[in-house]
Amino acid sequence: MIDYARYLLAKRRLDDRSLNHQVWLALDSYLRGSSGCQILELGAGVGTMVERLQAAGLLTRADYTLLDGDGELLRLARERLGTDQQGTRLHYVATAFQDFLRQAPGKYDLIVAHSFLDLIDLPLLLPPLLALLKPGAAFYFTLNFDGGTILQPPVQPGLDEKIERLYHQTMDERLFQGAPAGDSQTGRHLPELLRQSGAAVTAAGSSDWVVLAGPDGYPDDEAYFLACILDTMEMALRDRPELGVTEFADWLGRRRQQLASGELFYVAHQLDYFGYRLKQDPQKV
Repeated sequence: MIDYARYLLAKRRLDDRSLNHQVWLALDSYLRGSSGCQILELGAGVGTMVERLQAAGLLTRADYTLLDGDGELLRLARERLGTDQQGTRLHYVATAFQDFLRQAPGKYDLIVAHSFLDLIDLPLLLPPLLALLKPGAAFYFTLNFDGGTILQPPVQPGLDEKIERLYHQTMDERLFQGAPAGDSQTGRHLPELLRQSGAAVTAAGSSDWVVLAGPDGYPDDEAYFLACILDTMEMALRDRPELGVTEFADWLGRRRQQLASGELFYVAHQLDYFGYRLKQDPQKV
């Protein structure tokens, strides 16, 4: 069973080195030119993005709302961060994202979604999400999965590719409360969806996760992170009729042996975006 709080903390430094630098600089420029911002973060988890922004000196007298459907993760975030960080007030809201969308539009100066948008029905939910922004306000959407999972060394050519394909297919078929909840190619679909929803991208770039053991093993707690990736694949694929039970169990066993020996190399292809909600609906211009 995955300890999601530990998982989120285990990938903090991985996320730090994966975030696209040019897109981060666009966020940096926006926040350094602003004061007293109303900021909303979706899927805020244990608060690692707040720590990242604070460490960079980008939170100045802001009001920052951490939204997550998991109240336990937010409880841990509150324990770690408190309610005031260098003059920035932190608000913790444990509610479903879809329910939160019902509030009045046009409130926020910045919306942050980190490793989140590939878990929702984006064509349906992106327009009301962007409506929460003030006209001309900004978004920072990061680590959007884009259809690439690499695990090396090979275990069995043909089977490796089949498992990757089926794993991505489970993302496309995922449901939450009976509704679509994911897209294995969110990264490449996002720019057009943003354009259709009245937003403009001004910075974009890749933000791949790359995890490789060095002479002293995997950095920090990233061996646990990789174990969680394998556990996630197991949960997603264990009942797929296209995979034989024994062949999949053997494949997982070999991957876990590679992890234990420090051989396992992992890459996930992802994309980051920064931009603005347009001040006028493009369809009305």
